[in-house]
Amino acid sequence: MDLPATGTRSGSGDVPPSAHAERDRSLRTLRARWRTASLAAGWRFPSDWALPEVDAVCAAVLAKGRVEAAETALAGLARARAAAGAGLAETLADLAALHAVLDGGDGFVSPDVDATPSRLLRTTALAWADVATDQLVHTEVTDPLTGLPSAAYLRTRLVEVYGAAAARERPAAEDHVLLVVSLDLRTVAGFPRLTGMILVADALRAVFDSGQSVASLGPSVVAALVSKDDGVASHGVALRRALHERLSVDSQLADAGRPRVSAVRLPATHELACDLLARLARA
Repeated sequence: MDLPATGTRSGSGDVPPSAHAERDRSLRTLRARWRTASLAAGWRFPSDWALPEVDAVCAAVLAKGRVEAAETALAGLARARAAAGAGLAETLADLAALHAVLDGGDGFVSPDVDATPSRLLRTTALAWADVATDQLVHTEVTDPLTGLPSAAYLRTRLVEVYGAAAARERPAAEDHVLLVVSLDLRTVAGFPRLTGMILVADALRAVFDSGQSVASLGPSVVAALVSKDDGVASHGVALRRALHERLSVDSQLADAGRPRVSAVRLPATHELACDLLARLARA
């Protein structure tokens, strides 16, 4: 699992532009091969694979020349995976995909968790468990990146909506709808990825500022619970305009394509609505 280290310095102590370009190419290549192997190993939701921590792992591996030297970055990725809702089996399979890519040359790779060094499995599993356990004990109310309430808040809010609908003996979908915004960040890496979701959250707050419930559902998905009496269509138009104004200021985000804004009907029960939020978070 050795790789040639990158970033060789010149005699002046500065990294020449050609070295920067080569390092960036190497990072993008490793990232793309890892993603392909992870999807082949069973990663279920391609749009949520790419996190900023993925780039940190790739950079650490390329800088040190060995994946074993990237334990700190791998732990950070495992924590991010847990926070984003990825299961432990899926997280370990993703690690096995990286190991297979680094250990299997340029041809077809076959990720195998059992073939992954136990130390890396332990590091990843413990970091994932730290976050997963904390989520069970201390459910966060606010997403730290966007500042929006979390999906847990929206699930609680939906208890009230379904309770009120039951009291009126009518479906919750007759009075409320979910407006969901998803941003395809598969081609965006590093800080612009974080900026994108911050800007999306800002647009959501600006449009839904009169008592609607808004929340962050996942790494690239936010939503608003809107009363049909509030003019869903006009809010949708205003939201698209606000998103375009904010995201067009960054060329990387503009090139990533338009965010998808969807009106999603509420299902028959609160339990099904919670399942819906989970699917939307990773779609």
